[in-house]
Amino acid sequence: MVNLIREVVSYLESIAPPAYQESYDNAQLITGNPDDKVKGILCTLDVTEEVVQEAVDLGCNMIVAHHPIVFKGLKSLTGKNYVERTVIKAIKNDIAIFAIHTNLDNIHTGVNKRICDKIGLTNTKILAPKKGLLTKLTTFIPIEETDKVLQGLYNAGAGDIGEYSNCSFSVEGIGSFLPSNQSNPTIGEKGTISKVKENRIEAIFPSYLQGNILKALKETHPYEEVAYYLQPIENENQEVGSGMVGELTEEMDEKSFLLHLKESMNLSVIKHTSLRNKPIKKVAVCGGAGIFLLGAAKRAKADIFITSDIKYHEFFDSENQLVISDIGHYESEIYTKDLLLELLSQNFSNIALYLTKVITNPITYI
Repeated sequence: MVNLIREVVSYLESIAPPAYQESYDNAQLITGNPDDKVKGILCTLDVTEEVVQEAVDLGCNMIVAHHPIVFKGLKSLTGKNYVERTVIKAIKNDIAIFAIHTNLDNIHTGVNKRICDKIGLTNTKILAPKKGLLTKLTTFIPIEETDKVLQGLYNAGAGDIGEYSNCSFSVEGIGSFLPSNQSNPTIGEKGTISKVKENRIEAIFPSYLQGNILKALKETHPYEEVAYYLQPIENENQEVGSGMVGELTEEMDEKSFLLHLKESMNLSVIKHTSLRNKPIKKVAVCGGAGIFLLGAAKRAKADIFITSDIKYHEFFDSENQLVISDIGHYESEIYTKDLLLELLSQNFSNIALYLTKVITNPITYI
């Protein structure tokens, strides 16, 4: 079986939809022809010239990375910096570069869940769930057709709430309508008012699936003209958002936990605020630069907040309410490449998959 680059992209985007990336991000296919056949895939955190050369040497024509090599529009490609040189090298060698960044950060099975798993946290949940990502569908279905239509909506992605699926609400009523002479009614006759026992159905779905939901509704609904309402809702989407919080199976003293963190994440060094001489039980994490979530970590009553890229004065903001720990950007996200390889292996067993051996961390320690 031969797979195209667009099929790999589509699969990964079904797991971490582009709609969930932050506004500043550039998670997408950055170079390459989506209709090219995939020869091999190299998984990496960053894309550099050395990583592109590694892909060439391995016979791969696709790189799946966490960090986009291009964040802002390029106005020229002259090779004056590492970004331009990397892009030029990829294009010259027909290497497709696909980035899956903050959309992978923001899903509950993504980057932060991998950090939680490495540390050994249980009862994990999104630290700062996002609002405004859900839509409510209201429609009216003849009672005897309700199950068929609902199943079509569920199959299209409606009705999922956390660990529950096929969620909807229905109430019975009477629908009335008058078909015109140009109509082709499934029920009733032209020019005659019809009254039908119907179920009013309400179901929630991720807003980005609206096209699929409406397609499923119209394909399964018996009426020639389908009545429905769409209503954006402000509910938090518990499966999408920034950071994650969880609990240790057993509490640990602070020094023991920091040593555990250092070992489990394979860290050379940990920067942290003063210890409070209190046990660690609840842990908040955010891969990459996550100090913007400090308030959320405090509200969650976390004992420690693990992230990276913390500025000097931001450490003062702990206010002794929790320990703040900076483990390094690269170190916090390096296991994302393993996550990418695992996701790809679940659906593309016929494609050669590799983890980069290039250490792309621009920071070194003595």
